[in-house]
Amino acid sequence: MSYFVKGLVQEEYKQKFADISEFLVIDTTGITGVDNNIMRGALKNQGIRLTVVKNTLMRVAMKATEKPTATDLFTSGPCTVVYGGESVVDVAKAIMDWSKKLKAIQLKGAYVEGTVVDGKGVEDLSKMPSRAELQGRIVQLAQSPGAKIAGAIAGPGGVIAGCIKSLVEKLEKEAA
Repeated sequence: MSYFVKGLVQEEYKQKFADISEFLVIDTTGITGVDNNIMRGALKNQGIRLTVVKNTLMRVAMKATEKPTATDLFTSGPCTVVYGGESVVDVAKAIMDWSKKLKAIQLKGAYVEGTVVDGKGVEDLSKMPSRAELQGRIVQLAQSPGAKIAGAIAGPGGVIAGCIKSLVEKLEKEAA
């Protein structure tokens, strides 16, 4: 690759990954072209993108985009950067699902909030609840005290209403 082409590719990496703060790095060596296209299409539908990168150029781009710790992920072997989706947890879950289908996928690591995580960390990351699940839990926790108060207030009223209803039914029977 000529010096000029390397500069162009490096500049493309800088632009593409400047706004990406969290991503996974995998090795897709051994995946057939058909399987690769199927996987990429399915991931694209989820808003997840894959980019095969050249390690030396990616290391320079990571330093230039103020992510110097991420350079540890691009040391050897073919690397594919996986990014996008709602959160890095969603990306990790999707890649773990595909790694079960396509045994050739190897997890190299992830860059999450300025920290490098190894392959085992990616597996742990995929087991975490997603952003939507966490938001649902927070809403549930916020609504829980209100529901308990409403139940406490409505409980005695329900008992009184039940007593009145049985008195009305009793008086109707006696009147009939």
